[in-house]
Amino acid sequence: MATNAPATVYVVSDSVGETAEFVVRAAASQFDHGQFDLRRMSYVDSDEAIKEVVQEAQSVGGFIAYTLIMPALRETMRQEAGKAGVRAVDIMGPMMSAFEDVFAATPKLLPGLVHQLDDDYFRRVEAIEFAVKYDDGRDPRGLTHADVVLIGVSRTSKTPLSMYLAHKRVRAANVPLVPEVAPPNELFRLPAKRIVGLTINAEELNEIRRERLTGLGLGQNAPYANYDRIVQEVRYAREVMEELNCLVIDVSRRAVEETASLILDHVRKITG
Repeated sequence: MATNAPATVYVVSDSVGETAEFVVRAAASQFDHGQFDLRRMSYVDSDEAIKEVVQEAQSVGGFIAYTLIMPALRETMRQEAGKAGVRAVDIMGPMMSAFEDVFAATPKLLPGLVHQLDDDYFRRVEAIEFAVKYDDGRDPRGLTHADVVLIGVSRTSKTPLSMYLAHKRVRAANVPLVPEVAPPNELFRLPAKRIVGLTINAEELNEIRRERLTGLGLGQNAPYANYDRIVQEVRYAREVMEELNCLVIDVSRRAVEETASLILDHVRKITG
């Protein structure tokens, strides 16, 4: 691609336009062309709007990627772009035609169905907001409203697990365990079955924390990555977990997805 080639792409949709933008960004990532200018035009629903976009694309030498559900709008885009000599890529049309031809199916022709908001969507959003609000023990009052509370020392994947569980519609809060800071009283008022302790091998945790310090451009002599200190933290955390009599999961050499699966199984058992 020449370095002086046009770098403006118009993303046109009769809905939000996320699908078209995702495809355009994926394609753009394959080209060493500097910064592409993506201009998303959402909720385009008239011939006049399409003509305006085509004219603008023509004036800057860009091209158009579009996801228009209504056949009439797709045809208008095809004709107007053709007359103006503007490249227009139909992202949705060929795929819809394939479904119609191969399966003899009839499309609903309703823009935005993939983003339709339903109860499942709202539960997921609520769980994500909950995980952010009550991350890292920020507000102990939220523990009583959690489906599950994760506890453990720093770098046992409490936050990633909380977010993963949130996408599964589970409201997860998490509390760090530090020898010098007593756990919140609210934690000890919860039923043990709603708490999951995360433990880890001291050697592995030492390695993880040393890498973390290196990534931050810090020296590895900080107490955070001191092995004896880590042993003390892990021992203290296990004592708290034993006092709470909660489920304990060893996350050593275990992927977040694997640990999350174990937690989800536990949550289903206590809520089913």
